[in-house]
Amino acid sequence: MTAPLPDICDVLVIGGGPAGSTAATLLAGRGRRVVLIDKDRHPRFHIGESLLPRNLAIFDRLGVRAQVHALGVFKPGAEFISDATGAVATFSFASGLDRRFTHCYQVPRATFDATLLRHAAGRGVIVAEETRVLDVDFAADGAAQVMLRDAREHGVGGGSRRIAARFVLDASGRDGLLAGKFGLREADKRMNTAAVYGHFRGVAERRGAEPGCISVHLVADGWFWMIPLPDRIMSVGFVGGPEAFKARSGGMAALLAERIAASPGVAARMQGAEPVGDVAGTGNYSYRARAGWGEGWMLLGDAFGFLDPVFSSGVLLAMASAELGADVADAWLDDPARGRVLARRAERRVRRAMDELSWLIRRINDPTMRGMFLAPRNLFRMRDGLVSVLAGHFLYERPGFGLPLAAFKAAYYLAAGAARLGLRPAGP
Repeated sequence: MTAPLPDICDVLVIGGGPAGSTAATLLAGRGRRVVLIDKDRHPRFHIGESLLPRNLAIFDRLGVRAQVHALGVFKPGAEFISDATGAVATFSFASGLDRRFTHCYQVPRATFDATLLRHAAGRGVIVAEETRVLDVDFAADGAAQVMLRDAREHGVGGGSRRIAARFVLDASGRDGLLAGKFGLREADKRMNTAAVYGHFRGVAERRGAEPGCISVHLVADGWFWMIPLPDRIMSVGFVGGPEAFKARSGGMAALLAERIAASPGVAARMQGAEPVGDVAGTGNYSYRARAGWGEGWMLLGDAFGFLDPVFSSGVLLAMASAELGADVADAWLDDPARGRVLARRAERRVRRAMDELSWLIRRINDPTMRGMFLAPRNLFRMRDGLVSVLAGHFLYERPGFGLPLAAFKAAYYLAAGAARLGLRPAGP
């Protein structure tokens, strides 16, 4: 899918994942001339298949909820399972503080991303696939000259051309085109994790599990995700620190097999399972850009930052930041001063949400935190507040959320301190 490209556009979006498609669709709906460039041809494989209930409002705004419902597996909540004790805690989204969004979906990302991109094209976005952005030059006023290469039109070696844009939204994902150009990306050394993952058929459901839930198996040196997808396929991945990957003796498939064999809970479910496609890996999992915007540009989703995916936050962060980015770009085109105000607000909002999630993620391997997840108490509605975080409300105004989350943090610090002093066991 590639439409003829104009010489100039209002907004050029780099990347056709959920962030890029969302921002492009919203801007086209406001009458802006939008060009979206993606280096791949969709559908293409991607992980990050578990969505959050707060995504539903964005699907409604885009007009794609019915399509997502048709391609996904109904997701009512999330379950956390301890390898060490066998303890299980299931968090139903229906018990959160915000009862408007009580479910979501597990989706094959190839189909999901392609659906959003086709929808953007149907709303008037000019889409060019298999086209790579080589560089972007910005004038002092933020106007951009974008250098492109399209291998399909110019043979194996490709040829290049330029397109002028009044504003650029970088949704290039982990490639981080503008963050790399400006030297903005910084790894989060406190969450130095990597992942190995694949798709499998024939994975057993956990006995007693609520159908459709994502399973998070907490193991000694990391955690597993198990995400049910259509056609009885299960996405299975292991996330751990450097020590969990140092001793591997073979390729990615061998490493994942070793990790599965070392986890009784996961191994029991994987007996007789067969791989569907290749096993892959990703390193340097968590990072953030020092700045999220500049004169004539803004970073969206993974192009700005990425967190360990234990709470399935990636797609929501991408699409929510795209909503904010669309507001910024639209305002900037009419009044750059107003655009700068919105950009500062948007960056603060995304950073605050990522900080809130990071506080939990950095402690997910801590015995005290695991104990609180596996045996949650609802004093001051702490459990309900935690469910609301798991549902994706960390990015939005949340009247009544402050006390439950503050109580949860206070309870953690008290329990962790008591454990360090030997006054109580650290685990559940």
